[in-house]
Amino acid sequence: IMSQKHPFHLVDPSPWPLVAATAAFSTTSGAVLYMHGYSGGGSFLAFSFVFLVSSMFIWWRDIIREGTLEGQHTSIVQLGLRFGVILFIVSEVIFFLAFFWAFFWASLAPVPEIGSVWPPQGIEVLSAWEVPFLNTLILLSSGASVTWAHHAIIVGDRTQTINGLLLTIALAILFTTLQGFEYLNANFTIADSIYGSTFYMATGFHGFHVFIGTCALSVMLLRVILHHFTKQHHFGLEAAIF
Repeated sequence: IMSQKHPFHLVDPSPWPLVAATAAFSTTSGAVLYMHGYSGGGSFLAFSFVFLVSSMFIWWRDIIREGTLEGQHTSIVQLGLRFGVILFIVSEVIFFLAFFWAFFWASLAPVPEIGSVWPPQGIEVLSAWEVPFLNTLILLSSGASVTWAHHAIIVGDRTQTINGLLLTIALAILFTTLQGFEYLNANFTIADSIYGSTFYMATGFHGFHVFIGTCALSVMLLRVILHHFTKQHHFGLEAAIF
C-alpha cells in the first residue's frame, strides 16, 4: 500500500464532472425546447433530467465513499470544502440580490407601462399576514431545529441529531406545501407585469432551494442513521445545513 506524505486529496480520474456537465446542458436545452413548444421538447427534458439526477447520485456516491470509507477528507481538505461552501453561499446572496434589486427598483419608481403605480393595476397582492407570515415562522422554526441537530452531532448525540433532522425535514415539507397552496390561490401569474415576474422568480427559486435542502437533509439523515458521521467528521451534514 502506497502512503502519501501530505494531507491533500489527489482525486482519481473521474468521468462524472464531464457527464454531469453534459447532463446539465442537456437539461437546460430541453427546458428551452419545452417552453417554446418544440416537438419532443418535453421528452428530451425528462430524459436529460433523469440523466442529470443519475450523474449526481453516482458522483456524490463516490465522494461519500472517498470521505467516509477511504478517509480522504482530512482536516485541510475539509477546510477547502468549507471555503467552497462559503463561496457558493456568497453567489446565492448575489443571485437573490438581483431579484430583490429588480423588485425594489420597479416599486420605487413605477413606469407608465404599469400605470405608474405599485403594485401595478389589476394585481391583487397576497396578504403578508396570512400564508407568508406562517411560512416565515416555519422557516425560523426549521432553522432552530436544524441548529439543534448540528449541536447534537457536535457532542456525539445521534438520537438528538436524528430527532432534529426529522423535525426540520417535516417543517420543510410543510413550507413547500403551503407555498404551493399560495401559488394555486394567487390571482396573478409570472406573465403579469414585472410584479408577477419578480415575485415568482424570487419566491420560486427560494422554494426550489428549500426543496433541494430537504433532499440534502434527507440524505444526511440516512447517513446519520448509518453511522457515517462522528463528532469530528461531519462536514456533509454541515454543508447540507448551510
